[in-house]
Order: sequence, then C-alpha cells, then structure tokens
Amino acid sequence: MTLTKTEMLAQANSASKNTLMETLDIEMIDFGEDFLVARMPVTPKVHQPDGVLHGGATAALAESVGSFASHIFTDTENMFVRGLEITANHLKSIKEGFVYAKATFLHKGRTTQLLDIRVTDEADNLISICRLSTISLPKKK
Repeated sequence: MTLTKTEMLAQANSASKNTLMETLDIEMIDFGEDFLVARMPVTPKVHQPDGVLHGGATAALAESVGSFASHIFTDTENMFVRGLEITANHLKSIKEGFVYAKATFLHKGRTTQLLDIRVTDEADNLISICRLSTISLPKKK
C-alpha cells in the first residue's frame, strides 16, 4: 500500500510525539522524490539570550529534517537510520516568524547518505546552510 503525501506527512509528524521535534514544534510540511521540507516557529523558546534564533535549534531542525528524509527513502522494515555528522554555517539571524529547512540528497547510497539542508525564512532569505551525513544499518532480527 502506497501512502499519499498527506498520509506520509501525518505519519512523520505523529512519530515526533514526545521528542525534541515536538518540543521545538518542528513540523514536516512537504516532500518529493528527493527532498523533504520542515518548518519551525521562531519564538522565545528557540532564542539565544539576545533574542535571535539559537544555532543549536537550527542544527536540531536540520538534523531532524535530514534524518527524516533518509528514513523516508530507506527500507525501514529491514534498516534503521542514524546521523553521523552535521555541520551548520549560520549566515543571518532571525527573531520571529518561521524558518524552513529543505533537505535534498547530494548522495543517496545504500549505506551512507549526504544531505544538503538549506534553512530559509518566510521571505526565502538564506539563514543557514547545513550538511548531514547519515548511515543506514540493518536491524537485528
């Protein structure tokens, strides 16, 4: 049975219950053949002390969307996905609104994946550029 886009996104978001993603209000909102998009509200909950988006919250958003992307495009019946490394270059600050993270694959191997994650604001200004490498490992039976 193939899920619709709406069903797939609902399933991804329901998997976030009682996790960091729920704490940060991260929501998966769109996906295609080789990308996934998530959004996160920029509120005082994700600010650093001077009132702008915390880089750690941005990295958590990027790792969440990148890991979910690897998960969606992996045979999760037999494999599980883990993050290996994330880098984040923060280019612009933001105080309010939403940030959007679009994860696209640079490499989609059977074992390792490399994703480019661009974090933008509502006006499509680039906030951060992140790279995430993930690994798909066999589940123990």
